[in-house]
Amino acid sequence: MKVELPIDHLGELWPAKLRGARVGALLHPASVSRTLVHSSRVLERWNGDLFKLAAFFGPQHGFLGQTQDNMIEWQGYEHPRLGIPIYSLYGEHREPPAEMLSGLDVLLVDLQDIGTRYYTFIWTLYLVMKACERAGVHVVVCERPNPINGVTTEGPVLNPAYRSFVGLHPLPVRHARTIGELARQFREEAFPGCELTVLPMRDWHRAMWLDDTGLPWVMPSPNMPTLATAAVYAGMCLLEGTNISEGRGTTRPFEIFGASFIDAEELARELNATGLPGVYFRENYFQPTFHKFARDLCGGAQLHVTDRAVFLPFETGLTIIRHIRARYPNYFQWKPPPYEYEYHRLPIEVLLGGPVADFFPD
Repeated sequence: MKVELPIDHLGELWPAKLRGARVGALLHPASVSRTLVHSSRVLERWNGDLFKLAAFFGPQHGFLGQTQDNMIEWQGYEHPRLGIPIYSLYGEHREPPAEMLSGLDVLLVDLQDIGTRYYTFIWTLYLVMKACERAGVHVVVCERPNPINGVTTEGPVLNPAYRSFVGLHPLPVRHARTIGELARQFREEAFPGCELTVLPMRDWHRAMWLDDTGLPWVMPSPNMPTLATAAVYAGMCLLEGTNISEGRGTTRPFEIFGASFIDAEELARELNATGLPGVYFRENYFQPTFHKFARDLCGGAQLHVTDRAVFLPFETGLTIIRHIRARYPNYFQWKPPPYEYEYHRLPIEVLLGGPVADFFPD
């Protein structure tokens, strides 16, 4: 089955009432057609015919995907060929202020999400919709598949008291929604005055993973190199709230994990004995080039997902943390704030979307 994206059919899908509009576009490196043409190039082809392209916007990690780690802000600049502004929505502003939207009629959003609440691109969409509702700017969302399927949900729904930039609206950790479905939900539940159009896909079915669609995988962020990474992220991202390496600084972030104080052979053996479904833990050793334990030898494991239909990434992440916390009580630590613009709560709590004691009672 070959899924067709709206960016490949923009000429026929663009609403007649928006012809001639001044358009800004929120994009990132994975904003590509099925033939790997970047959406900015597709929009440029229609510039002057369907609309007037006036600005670009970029989320966390940059319009070009240039910033490697979390909490690295980037500054806007002028597009070198088109001479239009590229505004940063991960720096001084995460919600576009009025001056960024001034003169725009439409803000088009074409972002590849990965189906997990912590991934910040959906919250950039959320804040864009909030700002556009206030400014009277029409939001057009280009639909894209949920790469880890649109059926399976897992993890707790966000407690609103724990809102942060890794969770601004009540969703489960693994939410099983497409970005277009999320946009509709945000309008219905948070921004009823936002004018919204979702441009549809063709031939996508909810049970599909991205490798069922015929579409290419392009890294939506520097530490999301493969679909296999996305498959484990809903659980392994929890390690960002600890002093355990989640594999940043290696070629397999989130698939490998460990610390300088961990016995890899023992860890793999004991985690395999838990009977977690659809996963095998292989002992592993690594030296991160940056981030936690940079250049130190770490012992740990690599997750090999043996059956993604039954694999439970969130439960797997909880089990890993519980095991290491119990095995190494003198070394394990919760990472202190700040984390993704939250300066008071523990990072693990904003990731979990609730009190840490609910998941890790002492």
